[in-house]
Parts: sequence; C-alpha cells; structure tokens
Amino acid sequence: MQNTKKEGKYTYYEAGEGTPIIILHGLMGGLSNFDGVAKYFPTEGYKVVIPELPIYTQSILKTNVKAFARWVKDFITFKGFDRVILLGNSLGGHIALYHTKMYPEKMLGLIITGSSGLYESAMGDSYPRRGDYDYIKHKAQDVFYDPSVATKEIVDEVYAVANDRLKLIKTLTIAKSAIRHNMAKDLPKMHVPTCIIWGRNDNVTPPHVAEEFHELLPNSALYWIDKCGHAAMMEHPDEFNRLMHEWLKKLDTAHHLLTEE
Repeated sequence: MQNTKKEGKYTYYEAGEGTPIIILHGLMGGLSNFDGVAKYFPTEGYKVVIPELPIYTQSILKTNVKAFARWVKDFITFKGFDRVILLGNSLGGHIALYHTKMYPEKMLGLIITGSSGLYESAMGDSYPRRGDYDYIKHKAQDVFYDPSVATKEIVDEVYAVANDRLKLIKTLTIAKSAIRHNMAKDLPKMHVPTCIIWGRNDNVTPPHVAEEFHELLPNSALYWIDKCGHAAMMEHPDEFNRLMHEWLKKLDTAHHLLTEE
C-alpha cells in the first residue's frame, strides 16, 4: 500500500482526517486486505490508520493476544489519539476485543468481522501447518466463498509463512494463545458499542460464532453479508463499507446525544 510510514518501531498506513479508525489485520493478511475500507472512509470524514502488527517480530513471550492488545494501546498513545474506533478481522478482531476489555476508556466503538475469541478451532484449523503448494492453495481458497479471491499473491504469502520455521512456530503460538484467551466470560461486561459484520458462508468462524458474539456483547449490532466467507472486507468491500458506514452514523448520532446531555 502507498502512504505507508515508518516512525520509531511502527510501520503504518494513514489517510484522511477525522475520527480515527484503527484497523487490525489478521494472521494471513497484510494491510492490503483492507484496501476497500482504506479508500472509502478517508473521503467520509475519518482518519484510517492500519498499523503492521508485530506478529512475527516480537519475542515469543510477547507473541500472544494480550501482548498485541497492549501494543495497540501503545500505538494509540504514540499517535496521540484520545479515543478510537477499532476494526479487526480474524486474529485482528480478537486483539481488538481484548484491547476493548483492557482499555475501554480508549474506545469509541468496535467493529469485528470473522473474529476469533470464542471459537476454539478458528485459528488452528484455518492455518496450514506446512505442506505442498496445492494443499496451501486449497486452504487459502477455503477462507473465501469465491475461491478466485485467493489470488496467487495471497497463496504465495501463506505458502512462504508455512515454510518459514520461525514464523510457523509463532503462528502456532498465536493459535494456542487465541484458544487460551477465550472471551466468553468477558464479553457480557464489555459495553463499548460493537458492530459485527459476518459472512454467511464463513468456514473458519462459522455464522453461529457471530450470533454468539451478538448474544454476549450487550451493546452490539449484527450484520450479514451473503455469499461471503471469512474476510468480508475483501470479498464484498462495497457492501462491507455500506454496513460499516450505516453503523458508524448511528454511533455518531448516539455519541452527539450523549455529549449534549
């Protein structure tokens, strides 16, 4: 992605002015997974910031959901933001949820899609251990409803990780950490307004996971996208943006009402 900056220990994409939306990518995805969101929201009065998460660069002791949530808080402080909207997909959604649990005072709102945090096998199964290219291609295609979304570039990226021993160890460490940091008990106490956008055909975190998030999170709204797998913002970017924007407008209205009282 263009507009990527490096400052201190942070590398991130930034565009637009206004309320900050910080986007947390998943294990398999880089910053480009959110191209649609990154192009649309800066024209609508938001500042979109996508940091590169230190998934493979932290020490193994800091390779876990809680440490990544702390890293996000440090990044928010580094940027000088008061309160933010966090958007996360897959592992990024889990980190966003954990950040919300730990630092609710930093949060204006939370948006999750295909998020881990409730469903035990979300990380383990979807992530190929290693194996030949065709196997990994098949696994990558499984993430989407339409297998053609898994471009050669995406498959190559996953293949490279699966064949890098250190990255593989870290991936498995994260998968275990995601299971350990199950959030079922925490969610009912989390009152930050939350938008849940889910693919109806998600094989990685199936639709019942979205329903459970919606049930457990007291201040949540659930939106579905049809013919859509685990990465809604990639597979149906326009629909994803429309739903997210609709929810943000409601959030904004509620926020204004609160601040006027």
